[in-house]
Amino acid sequence: MKALRNYLDKIKPNFEEGGKLAMFRSVFDGFETFLFVPNTTSKTGVHIHDSIDSKRTMTVVIIALLPALLFGMYNVGYQHNLAVGSDPGFWMTFIFGFLAVLPKIIVSYVVGLGIEFMVAQWKKEEIQEGFLVSGILIPMIVPVDTPLWMIAVATAFAVIFAKEVFGGTGYNVFNVALVTRAFLFFAYPAAMSGDQVFVRTSDTFGLGAGQVVDGFSGATPLGQIAIAGKEMIGNFHVVDVLGNQISTWDYFVGLIPGSIGETSVIAILIGAVILLVTGIASWKTMFSVFVGGAAMTAIFNMIGTTVVMTVSPVDHLFLGGFAFGAVFMATDPVTSARTETGKYIYGLLVGAMAIIIRVLNPGYPEGMMLAILLMNVFAPLIDYYVVEANINRRINRVKLNK
Repeated sequence: MKALRNYLDKIKPNFEEGGKLAMFRSVFDGFETFLFVPNTTSKTGVHIHDSIDSKRTMTVVIIALLPALLFGMYNVGYQHNLAVGSDPGFWMTFIFGFLAVLPKIIVSYVVGLGIEFMVAQWKKEEIQEGFLVSGILIPMIVPVDTPLWMIAVATAFAVIFAKEVFGGTGYNVFNVALVTRAFLFFAYPAAMSGDQVFVRTSDTFGLGAGQVVDGFSGATPLGQIAIAGKEMIGNFHVVDVLGNQISTWDYFVGLIPGSIGETSVIAILIGAVILLVTGIASWKTMFSVFVGGAAMTAIFNMIGTTVVMTVSPVDHLFLGGFAFGAVFMATDPVTSARTETGKYIYGLLVGAMAIIIRVLNPGYPEGMMLAILLMNVFAPLIDYYVVEANINRRINRVKLNK
């Protein structure tokens, strides 16, 4: 590392003002700060010195995402093996999923970081680390068969119109990864829903064997529930790609069709523990999302006029992107509520709204994406009224003391 540090110090003057590569100063700065912690300190004014910075924060979030990502890679291969009726073993199953997911990660980072580098260079500002997390979230929340060019277009749209136009990292109103998912959902609905987009049946890499089995269906559990008729209340069962019944335990483990990183609640909870122990995410927001979802599900259970209304609170919290959204999306410190009381309100509304969308609109069986994006809009309003309530309470207390 010392040799690398010396090399960077040697070439750095070329990228500074007046150097022959000064036009790429932001790019060099971005790579340097990615490799090494900046050693510059404040000389004047009042500043808070802390061991945490945006780069460390992003790094911790990425580490927290790794269990869900790695499990998602394995699940991609597992669902493929079920569909074609083969069993090449654990490592070949994982490698199949790894090779299927890796191009999506590469496209997401190349497009997103490329745009951020160009914008930073144009504005002559430092490159921010915000997209390090968004870049890995995007491939985790899309179906495995989403074409790479669609991911590229949606990522470019989200980075430009949901982030850079607002001022860049820390100023965006909407979660960038969810805007990417929403763009894909509304612009290319056929590629984001249906019976087969969540299970890769083609063997592009020659690692598997067999043909797709008869009666194959790769619909997600929520997709199956959404189209179930009223006559199936009490007799409906979610099934896997071979028609075998799926249990609540299967939802928890995650060996079911779904977006790449959203299926395993166990892996997601490991990430949640990492975020909470390190203090990166707010337990108030995270906990409130689950409470809001469970409470709204209980209300619909009392009505029970459709199959989706009869799904238990536990199943609703385990299915789809609910757990993933609660842990990694709703807790985004930039787009969520920032006041302590506001975090409770924000989380409760996200959880409740996700279930409402799932139950009342079969066209959007997931619900979590739209719920978080909707509450991103209202987060500043929630904080405003919480602050106003605190001000009024203090004014009244002063009046009483007089």
